[in-house]
Amino acid sequence: MSKILIGVHGLANKPAPDVLAKDWEKSICEGLAKNEHIDNPKINFSLVYWANAMHNTPSENPEPYQPATEGRLRTYEENWLDSARSGLFDNLDDIIDSTKQHFGSGKLADFILKKKLKELSSYYKNTQTRNALRKQLKDEILKHRDKRIMILSHSMGSIIAYDVLREIGKQHATLNINHFVTFGSPLGLPYVKNKIREENNLVRTPSIVKKWSNFADKRDIVALDTHLADDYFANDNGIQVKDDLVANDWKEGLYHKSYGYLRTPEISKVICRFI
Repeated sequence: MSKILIGVHGLANKPAPDVLAKDWEKSICEGLAKNEHIDNPKINFSLVYWANAMHNTPSENPEPYQPATEGRLRTYEENWLDSARSGLFDNLDDIIDSTKQHFGSGKLADFILKKKLKELSSYYKNTQTRNALRKQLKDEILKHRDKRIMILSHSMGSIIAYDVLREIGKQHATLNINHFVTFGSPLGLPYVKNKIREENNLVRTPSIVKKWSNFADKRDIVALDTHLADDYFANDNGIQVKDDLVANDWKEGLYHKSYGYLRTPEISKVICRFI
């Protein structure tokens, strides 16, 4: 059976669809080459592009893909050891923990929602927009239903993907998604979980998903809740989300970037096993 990787991009305006799709592929392929020693990997990849539903024209100043610096990309453990020596992660954890205690995790989540995820408000408030975004991904999945499918979903794209998979599970119960991958995901935010609960009653793994892996960088403020396993129940087949921490190497201070996530050793490994 043939295989396909279906990507779902994240928040904010994006470059033109063909440019963004090529940059996602470059990131995936660079990760496979550097982390798994697979040169010139042949992947069947399709990107679901939804930015045009929120923005009239593509971004005029898109940040182009840049290869990683020389050398092997580092795992979370390797990056943590270096950062721990300098006290970076310890200081960051102290800041996040003190902020949660002072403001409360719910208020901190609301702050992030307003500042970083403006498109999400439109997604939930505008039924027409929400249905249009879901339809793009749903149509792409059904188009490839005869293949083994891995979904790679970033940021707000992980919310769209999750909602679509719950919806498809109700309408096409025999369809299977072999691996659902989320990274830099806000699915742990209380606001998002409440919206899921309003529509589906139970916050759990989508019924048609055979495996769900969630990846997050602790410095990524959008993925404030890095662990989803304690937020989402297993589905009827016992499939529960498995969390893994990564080190997004894209650029200092930009730990939410999809390109940096896609080439981490941890995500390269799950893609390698799939293809």
